[in-house]
Amino acid sequence: MEGHILKVNLENGIQKIILNRPKKKNALSIKMYQEIENILNDSSKNDSIHMVVLTGAGDFFTSGNDINVLYSIENFIHFKNFIDALITFPKLLVAIVNGPAIGIGTTMLGLFDIVYASEKAYFYTPFTKLGLIAEGCSSYTFPKIMGPSKAGDMLYLGYKMNAKEAKEYHLVGTIYKDVEEIWIYLRKLNQLSIKSIMAIKYLVQKWNKQTLLEVNKTEVEELKKICESKEVTNKLLNFISNKNKL
Repeated sequence: MEGHILKVNLENGIQKIILNRPKKKNALSIKMYQEIENILNDSSKNDSIHMVVLTGAGDFFTSGNDINVLYSIENFIHFKNFIDALITFPKLLVAIVNGPAIGIGTTMLGLFDIVYASEKAYFYTPFTKLGLIAEGCSSYTFPKIMGPSKAGDMLYLGYKMNAKEAKEYHLVGTIYKDVEEIWIYLRKLNQLSIKSIMAIKYLVQKWNKQTLLEVNKTEVEELKKICESKEVTNKLLNFISNKNKL
């Protein structure tokens, strides 16, 4: 793939997607969104793939959207399609949050079936600091996962949550010290009934899927409107210039 921005490999029914821009703290570009969407769509039709796992290279899971994502109508379409692909993916979707998760790196976790996190990870959604709005369906998933008060703390006030709190508030299932223990655990999938897992995923997914698709559509529409503001542009440029302090 162009620039090796993603590392992708299949092993024991597990499709690994590794965000591979460590020098940019794995900031997500439109190209990455398109590639991940394609991988998810292809994986959903491939009987040899039972699970997709997303993680990051280096110290960060992801520092969120590359600034260029927010400057084009076409880019908003690709972003929406990426989130839709997460919502509709019919197989197990797992995140291994190997380090800090910012913006979309945190918000999209509410769409994963299982989330593991390094004890060094933190979760940060600085929307109001940037003049932006909640995305990744977090306006819907966060209150359901964390409760309205803590969700409000993160979405409205940009509270930075550590891994221990993320587990306490159900954004994360397990905190790990050694990531290899997680991979060993996931490889046990082969001992389970794949048909049973997919049937359960279908039932879990069925009741919220259409709601989440509508939430995503509405969030992206609002994001388009707000990104037309010069205030947002200035705040984003200032934030990007200070990303090394994250």
